[in-house]
Amino acid sequence: MVTEFRFPDVGEGITEGRIKKWLVKEGDTVEEDQTLVQVETDKAVVDMPSPADGVILEIMVPGGEKVQVGEVMVTIGGDGEEGPRSREKPGEAAEVPEEAPPEEAVKEARPDKVFALPRVRKMAREKNIELSAVKGTGPRGRVTEKDLEEFIRLRERPGPAPSKQKKKPMRIKLNYDFYGHISYADYKGLREVIGNRLTTSRFTAPHAAAMDEVDVTELWELRKGMNEELKEKGERLTFTPFIVKAVQRSLMKHPTLNSMLDEENEEIIIKEYYNIGVATDTDEGLMVPVVKRVETKGLTDIQKDMDNLIKISKDRTIDLADLKGGTFTISNFGAIGGIYGVPIINFPEAAILGVGKMKELPRVVDGQIVVRRMMGISVSFDHRIVDGAEVARFINTLKDYLEHPGKILI
Repeated sequence: MVTEFRFPDVGEGITEGRIKKWLVKEGDTVEEDQTLVQVETDKAVVDMPSPADGVILEIMVPGGEKVQVGEVMVTIGGDGEEGPRSREKPGEAAEVPEEAPPEEAVKEARPDKVFALPRVRKMAREKNIELSAVKGTGPRGRVTEKDLEEFIRLRERPGPAPSKQKKKPMRIKLNYDFYGHISYADYKGLREVIGNRLTTSRFTAPHAAAMDEVDVTELWELRKGMNEELKEKGERLTFTPFIVKAVQRSLMKHPTLNSMLDEENEEIIIKEYYNIGVATDTDEGLMVPVVKRVETKGLTDIQKDMDNLIKISKDRTIDLADLKGGTFTISNFGAIGGIYGVPIINFPEAAILGVGKMKELPRVVDGQIVVRRMMGISVSFDHRIVDGAEVARFINTLKDYLEHPGKILI
C-alpha cells in the first residue's frame, strides 16, 4: 500500500512552507516516526516524521522548493511498489484526473473556516456563491467584498482563447551594475516570510506610536545588587526579565493592550493571561519566542525561560509551540545600540514595546543637573483597538514600575 505524506496543517494560519532539507533519499527504508524532512515555516524549522514504515518511493517536492498545506511531499510504500510518477509510461505524460478530488483531501488542503464579514456572507448567499471557492486577500485570508466582486466578474466573463505559454526568458545575473560591483543574497525562506508578515501587519493594522524616556538608575542598582547575591548560585539576571515583568504588571492595569481584533465577529478579544514575546535576532532572521504565563513566574524563572528560548531560536531547534500564543511583544533594539525606534506590531497583537539603549545623560532633578541612566521606550499600537490616551496611561504605569523597580518584586 502506497502512503502519500502530505504537508499537514500545523495551525497558526500557516498555509505553506519551504523544504529546507531532506534527510532521506528515494529507495531508503524508513521506520514510522523517523524524521524524513525539515520544513521551514514562518515560525520555525519543523521536523516532519514518517507516518509509516516502508520504502521512500518518490520525493515529490525537492529541497528549496515551497510546499502548500495538503500537497504531497513524499510517497512511501513496500518493496516493488511504485510512486505516481514511476507508473507513467515512458514518453507519456501522466493523465490529468477528471474526477473531483476526495472530500478528505479537500478538507486537508483547505481550512474549514472561511473568514468574511457578515455583509460579504449575505452578498455571497444572494449570488449563490460558496465562499470557500473565493480567494481571500484580507487579514488572515479574509474574503473581502472586493474579492467577491472580482470572483463574480471573472465567473461571468468568457474564457480567453487558448494560447501557447511563453517561455520565461533566461536571466543573466551580473556581478556589477552601472556604478560598481554587486553581490546577491536570497530573499526566500525565513527572510521572505518575515517580510510578508511585516507587510501584512503594516498594511492591515493602522499603526500609531508613542514615545517617552525612563530613568532606570534605581533599576540599574537593584539588578547589580541582586546579581551579587545570585552569583553564589551561578545565576544572573539581565535587564529583560525586569522589563518583561513590568510589562505584565502594566498590562494587568491596561488590558486593552493585551488583546487582538476579531474582525469577522466584530469583537476585541482581551486576553486574561500574559504570554510575552521577546524579539530575538538570529543569523537567519528575526524570531519571536514566547515566555508563557509570565504572571505566574518570578524574575529568575523568566530569565531561565528566556535563556533557553534564545538558545534554541538561534540554533533553529525551537518548537512551534514556543513561538505561538503571544499576547504582547517586546523588541529590545537597545541591546544592539539603538536609542529609539518604531517597531512593527507582531500582528494580530494590539501593541509592541520598543526598548532603547541605556545611557548616562545629564538630567535636572530637584533643580540640580545630575547624571542619570536613561532609557528610551516606544509603543506601536493598532489604533483600531487602542486609543492614544490609553497608550499614554500604559506608558506612565510602565515608567512607574521601571523607575521604582522594588514594586516589581512585590
